Amino acid sequence: MPSQRFAPPSEVPGLAARRIAADIVDGVLHKHRTLDDQLDGSGAHPGLKTLADRDRALMRRLVATVLRRLGTLGHVLSRLLDKGIPSEAPRAQSALLIGAAQILWMDVPDHAAVDLSVRLVQSDRRAARYAGLVNAVLRRCAREGKALVDEVATQSLDLPPWLLARWSAHYGEATARDMALALGHEPSLDLTVKSDAAQWASRLHGEVLPTGSVRTVLHGAVTMLPGFTEGQWWVQDAAAALPARLFGDIKGKSIADLCAAPGGKTAQLAQAGAHVTAIDRSPARVARLRENLTRLSLQAETVVADAVEWAGPAEGFDGILIDAPCTSTGTIRRHPDVAWLRQESDVAALTALQQRLLKKSVSLLKPGGTLVYCTCSLEPEEGEQAIAALLATEGGLRRVPIEASEVSGLSEIITTEGDLRTLPSHLPNADPKLGGLDGFYAARLVKS
Repeated sequence: MPSQRFAPPSEVPGLAARRIAADIVDGVLHKHRTLDDQLDGSGAHPGLKTLADRDRALMRRLVATVLRRLGTLGHVLSRLLDKGIPSEAPRAQSALLIGAAQILWMDVPDHAAVDLSVRLVQSDRRAARYAGLVNAVLRRCAREGKALVDEVATQSLDLPPWLLARWSAHYGEATARDMALALGHEPSLDLTVKSDAAQWASRLHGEVLPTGSVRTVLHGAVTMLPGFTEGQWWVQDAAAALPARLFGDIKGKSIADLCAAPGGKTAQLAQAGAHVTAIDRSPARVARLRENLTRLSLQAETVVADAVEWAGPAEGFDGILIDAPCTSTGTIRRHPDVAWLRQESDVAALTALQQRLLKKSVSLLKPGGTLVYCTCSLEPEEGEQAIAALLATEGGLRRVPIEASEVSGLSEIITTEGDLRTLPSHLPNADPKLGGLDGFYAARLVKS
């Protein structure tokens, strides 16, 4: 046993959570690392192991709020700083962002937000000389920040200009603004339940959405919520739960789920009684998929392979679901780092991969079989245009339009061609935390 006299001195409560939040924000903005990489798996921040659940939840909210409001924060701080944010001291930048985010949008006393941000800077050798600056700027933010936020409330600053321009061109300026506004709110937790959605909504203090998903604003570790250990539900955005339902009755049918991990759609297909083959190229992600299926007591064959190269069985499949790799711009509600890590040039590279996956899927499909293609992208090249290109080159396919009755009567999420298109601004609610959907596209095709 090490002697107690060597124990580290106790730290100011909340400082560790803010230090880790600052590291992760820095990881996204300066090292181009995703939140998923920094929060889970082998690349996760080492300090996460030492955080209590409450501090871990605080850290996640800090990071998400900064990234969700990054453009507005930049505007506010630029107005409060004479010479801009010090570029040679990243910790000073992240301390200012985290401090201002708490003052403007989080239920944290202003004095605590200022004090802990100053301590963050003081503990960093390169940034320590900016402690006075951070203190002065954040005190001004507490006095003047709300008015500065109101100045730009209608300008959609929290989206990169290239993304806002694309959405305005495709969806119209008014809809693009509504989407940007929806992305500014912390999303709820959506669950797909095995059965008795009303009972689980009651137990989890949530509500049943028109689509059948359960939506709750409970915070804390998901693993501690009722029903998790028993495998009664899994976390899945309400929009992400729609594509797997487009096959209709699949009991006893063979369905391949390409790019399947982490397995939410695989679980839906298995729960519906299909014989599911789940393919993903990442061994680590397939291992996670298997863990999820075990918890849920569901069966599926799992394959570690690149779906484009995978031979598949000679007899083919009755149905194929492709949740294709994409820019993921539809998931910015839950993954705000995506907005700042993606570039417009990513669209073309991913579109080429999507076409290869689509053509491969056609070859794996039995005559009369159903192909459901979906992406969690709001970019038309990865959705509507991808299917138009496939139909133009594959004469043996036809689109089967989706009926509003198949999606709980939500006609606003059906395109004129009969495809599915959900937007962040869909499913509005008087409480913004209970509204919204991830941006998803899905099309249903049948092979002649």
